[in-house]
Amino acid sequence: MTQLRIKELLGRANLILDKGVHILPGFVIIKSSDMEALLDRIDASIPEDIKEAESILRRREELQLEAQQRAERIIMDARNEAEKILSESELLNQVHKEAEKIKEQVLTECQDLRDKTIDEAKLIKVQAEDEALRIKEGAENYAEQILNNIDTDLSQLQQIVQNGKMYLGKLKQSQQSPLDANYPQNAVYNEVQDFDNNYAQ
Repeated sequence: MTQLRIKELLGRANLILDKGVHILPGFVIIKSSDMEALLDRIDASIPEDIKEAESILRRREELQLEAQQRAERIIMDARNEAEKILSESELLNQVHKEAEKIKEQVLTECQDLRDKTIDEAKLIKVQAEDEALRIKEGAENYAEQILNNIDTDLSQLQQIVQNGKMYLGKLKQSQQSPLDANYPQNAVYNEVQDFDNNYAQ
């Protein structure tokens, strides 16, 4: 019954179009009030299940649009998260590179400091050895000088002893007084005194 009613109303729509004024091919002038009334009657004749189906279709389209928008947001969030992770990864790599660079600099500075310390230690050792050699040479020279002085003093002392022996020998031979004019009595004493003075110096 409903289908027949709709067909009848569609037939009237065609009749209205036929009665309209044809001005150009494909263009017809009709009374808007007649067509509006007919469209209202057609709409009222559509079964509820068809309207419900149309509502379901519209709802499905809305759900599809919402799902698409939600999927786009999820994709966008995932892309942003991926970019964030990538950025953090790049930052972490940069931190690692900077840490390695600092580590290499510290190792280089430590090696340079170690080499410098070794060089300074070698220089100090050389200087200490030179100083020790100079001190040794000075000590040896001083000891040699002292020995030479002692040798000289011993030679002088030996000469004094020889002179004393000669003097005593002359006394025995001549049986003269110690006041002999050829060898004053204070000669030996004076020589011994000179030796003491030289040794004291």
